[in-house]
Amino acid sequence: MDFRHEWKHEIGWGDLLALRSRLGAVMERDVHARDGRYRIRSLYFDSLEDKALREKIDGVNAREKFRIRYYNGDTSWVLLEKKCKINGLCSKDQAVLSAGEVRAAAEADPTALADSPTPLVQELYRKMRTQGLRPRTIVDYTREPFVYGPGNVRVTLDYDIRTGLGGTDFLDPDCVTIPAARAPVILEVKWDAFLPSLIRDIVQIPGTRTSAFSKYAACRVYG
Repeated sequence: MDFRHEWKHEIGWGDLLALRSRLGAVMERDVHARDGRYRIRSLYFDSLEDKALREKIDGVNAREKFRIRYYNGDTSWVLLEKKCKINGLCSKDQAVLSAGEVRAAAEADPTALADSPTPLVQELYRKMRTQGLRPRTIVDYTREPFVYGPGNVRVTLDYDIRTGLGGTDFLDPDCVTIPAARAPVILEVKWDAFLPSLIRDIVQIPGTRTSAFSKYAACRVYG
């Protein structure tokens, strides 16, 4: 599992407009974006004791969380993701789920995952069995992604973050979501061994600082 550096900054709408223009002048748009953006829906998992949420709030140095997600309303291609953070570095492991696996995960039915040949799905199955992992909330947002070859840099602008509250009807495009409490625009910068000075200079926003903002935590604020 490869680890990457990650910066997060909470920014304003004026900053988003300025960054959109500056980033677009030197970086490429992600090929999967439509008109420069896409909509992401994720379903996050947590234990009965809210282990992932509490570790995030408490700033635990080594932590992980599981989620499933799809893009632009396309439920025919759903990813299972495990995101880990250790010493400020992040990694992400992914696996494509079958339609049956998506339903099983979204409906908290680990028995239907037991025979999967995919190691990451097997890990989710074990942790649903042993740690009580269950779907906890839907997180929706819009993302504008930019990429830059040197340093394998990825810069994203995330906004319109919405929560499904306690709802977990992940596959229903019409399920009710509401704006997450006090959710700002989020600038994320990720890179491998080095961050080119050109990109470093572009993403500097006066008056902002590195943030530990979590979309999942923001979307759990109501319960």
